[in-house]
Amino acid sequence: MKLYTFDPAPNPARLKMFIDYKGLTIDTQQLDMAKAEQLDAQYRSIVPEATLPALVLEDGSRLTEVIAIAHYLESLHPERPLLGTTPAQRALILNWNHRIFNSLFMACAEAFRNSHPAYGSRALPGPNNYEQIPALAERGRSRLADGMVGMNEELTGRDFVAGDSFSFADIDLLAVLAFAKWAAKTEPGEDLTALLAWRERAGEALQA
Repeated sequence: MKLYTFDPAPNPARLKMFIDYKGLTIDTQQLDMAKAEQLDAQYRSIVPEATLPALVLEDGSRLTEVIAIAHYLESLHPERPLLGTTPAQRALILNWNHRIFNSLFMACAEAFRNSHPAYGSRALPGPNNYEQIPALAERGRSRLADGMVGMNEELTGRDFVAGDSFSFADIDLLAVLAFAKWAAKTEPGEDLTALLAWRERAGEALQA
């Protein structure tokens, strides 16, 4: 199998943290999204979606969603589990993966891609062009701020996003907070003490 990615970008960053935490070695090719290399004809002949990351399997089939790639790799390499070891844990972590992606990650992407000058006609990823909608940028920033408040409430009284153990849900939240800092100029306020304490705790767990 071969992984196509661009580690600095938000979605690839989620997967990189997952791979690094589990200590995996995967044949990888970096495509510079700042130079729009994911739109090159050669890459689109392999991955028509023109998105990153993408994992191409031995039979030529491709996985283009981070959550699917993570589940596939975890099934091959269950050591240092990040997606749960019981049905309840797996369901709860997956629930949080989608909740964080929909409420925070997409809000940040709205704010970024609908305001940055480089994305004037590229407001959505993929092979097709879509014009920016400035109102979505403002909405995205509002959703992002509200989402951080909600996560602060959720993390009051527990160590990690999906319970007592570090998981891929924590990786997703770490990734979106890093994304929000540079893409939407938004960080958790000092009053969000539970979220800030969690960020330090999760960062230490990621490096353990």
